[in-house]
Amino acid sequence: MNLIDRYSKPTPKFFKTLRNIGIALATAGGAIIAAPIAMPALVITIATYLTVAGTVVTTVSQAVVADGTSDKQE
Repeated sequence: MNLIDRYSKPTPKFFKTLRNIGIALATAGGAIIAAPIAMPALVITIATYLTVAGTVVTTVSQAVVADGTSDKQE
């Protein structure tokens, strides 16, 4: 399965939720970094980590695909 196929297949519900949380983290971190006011270095460092973590979570969650099989034993 190549990258284009992987990104075009459906994503499981849990990973859609996780992806949305990652997007929110990355957005919040980016907004803090881009704020036009002076902030303590600790706040900027935490915002940078939030941005990186949100980006990674979003990317990994988007790449997970539903394979159509269930883990339940019948």
